Amino acid sequence: MDKKQLTETDIISKFVLPAIDQAGWNSMTQIRQEVKLRDGKVIVRGQIGVRKTVKSADIVLYHKPNMPLAVIEAKANKHEVGKGIQQGLDYARLLDVPFIFATNGDGFVFHDKTNPSALETEIRLEDFPTPTQLWEKFCIWKGYTSAQLPIITQDYYDDGSGKAPRYYQLQAINKTIEAVSSGQNRALLVMATGTGKTYTAFQIIWRLWKARQKKRVLFLADRNILVDQTRLNDFQPFGQAMTKITGRTVDPAYEIHLALYQALTGPEEHQKAYKQVDRDFFDLIVIDECHRGSAAEDSAWREILEYFSAATQIGLTATPKETDTVSNTDYFGDPVYTYSLKEGIEDGFLAPYKVVRVDIDIDLQGWRPTKGQVDQNGELIQDRIYNQKDFDRTLVIDERTQLVAETITAYLKRTDPMAKTIVFCNDIDHAERMRRALVNLNPEQVAKNDKYVMKITGDDELGKAQLDNFINPKKAYPVIATTSELMTTGVDAKTCKLVVLDQNIQSMTKFKQIIGRGTRIDDRYNKLWFTILDFKKATELFADERFDGVPEKVIVVNPERITDEEDTHFIDELNSVPEDENPPAVNTIADPNGEYNTEAWPENGTGAPDDEESEGSGYIKYRVSGITVKKLGERVQYYDTDGKLVTESFKDYTRKTLKKQFSSLDDFVRKWQDAERKQAIIDELAEEGVIWEALATEVGADLDPFDLICHIAFDQPPLTRQERANNVKKRNYFTKYSDTAQKVLDALLDKYADAGVKEIESLDVLKVTPLDQYGNAMQIIKNGFGGKPQYQDAITELEAELYREPPRSA
Repeated sequence: MDKKQLTETDIISKFVLPAIDQAGWNSMTQIRQEVKLRDGKVIVRGQIGVRKTVKSADIVLYHKPNMPLAVIEAKANKHEVGKGIQQGLDYARLLDVPFIFATNGDGFVFHDKTNPSALETEIRLEDFPTPTQLWEKFCIWKGYTSAQLPIITQDYYDDGSGKAPRYYQLQAINKTIEAVSSGQNRALLVMATGTGKTYTAFQIIWRLWKARQKKRVLFLADRNILVDQTRLNDFQPFGQAMTKITGRTVDPAYEIHLALYQALTGPEEHQKAYKQVDRDFFDLIVIDECHRGSAAEDSAWREILEYFSAATQIGLTATPKETDTVSNTDYFGDPVYTYSLKEGIEDGFLAPYKVVRVDIDIDLQGWRPTKGQVDQNGELIQDRIYNQKDFDRTLVIDERTQLVAETITAYLKRTDPMAKTIVFCNDIDHAERMRRALVNLNPEQVAKNDKYVMKITGDDELGKAQLDNFINPKKAYPVIATTSELMTTGVDAKTCKLVVLDQNIQSMTKFKQIIGRGTRIDDRYNKLWFTILDFKKATELFADERFDGVPEKVIVVNPERITDEEDTHFIDELNSVPEDENPPAVNTIADPNGEYNTEAWPENGTGAPDDEESEGSGYIKYRVSGITVKKLGERVQYYDTDGKLVTESFKDYTRKTLKKQFSSLDDFVRKWQDAERKQAIIDELAEEGVIWEALATEVGADLDPFDLICHIAFDQPPLTRQERANNVKKRNYFTKYSDTAQKVLDALLDKYADAGVKEIESLDVLKVTPLDQYGNAMQIIKNGFGGKPQYQDAITELEAELYREPPRSA
């Protein structure tokens, strides 16, 4: 056996796995092959999105399932033994493990982070470490005590389906368990919307509960939908040990309690249901979306946490807050783990976005009433300049609403009329008017199903009843949801493809939550990316460093302005006021199910929320029509590799990508001509994000990838595929072949002209018309060319002739 002729797979099966097995590793519980750690970033241009191909870790070794210890990266024997070490280091970083092995089958290069004095050494195959040796070194490296080990080694929940936590979920779970087992009573997890915070929380609770480290658990959320989704989905394995607290009654017979903040407390003493049990009743509390109520010291929800102050408390958030008066880290401490939106998109677990910014003339130029002008209700309109912040909050212009609705409708008709869409409006009144405008603009769709457009807000029982159908990928209707606050968070709309922003948003926390409605990926329904249609310049927040960096600065308003009987719902709109301005008064409206609609009152208001016109309150929302309103322009921006929004065509994006791969035109032509299969280069560039379909649409559908590259990257005028095929036929070089072979080659040229080089490089082309008239594939190869090697030589020569014609000089 010539070892150097073996493939990487052969090296693993014949040398690496036997060495690991001999060292005592259990193949069922401690060894996993081809461990895919990332999903592959989605690249979007135009209406096309494709995933970049990602490599898998060859082998990951575990102490026990979901507790990784080491990474092994193997290469074919023709490579040096340590060639895979850098690749292995990348995987080890994701898994947070200190041991990396690289091998070519001759031995191992062992990178050992626990031994800085001998970081990398070479060891023989037969000297591979045992599980006990690596585990003991790992425990010392981590600083585990003997008291921690029973907790740290507690099994994960396994439903038998093969589902395993993603690498970042493993880190979040394991680091939290480590912190709690070491005696840390406050912990903060920061994970982007759509990355599985609730599943992560479940595994943390499960392991602590099963280890009997924590016996009674309280999971707190602020919306019924969040509690119910948690109970029915991720937390379902708790079974009969779990209950949802209702009727302000805490039943001590259960061990796992799920509750709304509002169900446990209130301004009146009799509403403080949490006091029904002793202060030491709960020994673990997990707070979902802890950037809200629990962040503020004077919030009513904080009193629950302070009452159970002896319990371990874990906060979950996608958007932590840090200010002089509101701080997650002051209470919980620095995050034990952070996984950002940018990381999620780069890994391919979250959907990237395309932004379409729409500028409307009156938004930018403002609108002023004529002297003495009254609105549709006969109210005298205050004489001042109204601008973007006023529209649909203090002043309604019907034509503006119509223009926004027309733009949304046109986009959906141009792309996919059945794409799930959320339209974020300023208040409930705005959401209703937008619903009506969209209904009138889509009569054919509404005739098919009157739930094509639905208003889903806190005050609308019919609309709220359709929320589950909206987020269910299997339900086609509703398609478009107009909303105000209800759907800003806690709505797991995996197939939402269009997020419309017609709401004044200056709060980074709220902006992140709204963007999170579109960031989930669902491959089954071809949801790989989404579009943000922005009418209010909200997407300028993408340029703010706080979007994926420093936590947001927040302003808190005086709580005495809040008067609801139920406890107050957090207000993201509070954060929209700069520090040097007077904050708005705030109110919340509770519905019977514990859901809250929250609005910030305008500066000139006296206490009425925006979606109500309180008689005698002094607050008026003017409404006018007959105003000329038009779009000044649209700008399309894409998420780039640095996590920024760029305004560029796919042609520009591709040029940059190609210039990284090929230093010059000559360099590219040489590599293309030397390639045994041209399709290999095409596929390799596709993995780097070159979307050939989008490129062909933008530049020319009848161009070969060779000419597309020459044209885009090096400014060469291209030849079409038909021109290249005709040039070969004119040379008539294949007269040396048999009559059958000539006919086959001539037909292959036609196939190339129609579909490209991939067509002629596949043997499957011999099975289709008109080539099948010469026999089956084997008959054509044998009778026409004398055998497979000769046929392959003929294809190579055909390709050489196709690309013999140099790119035209510019």
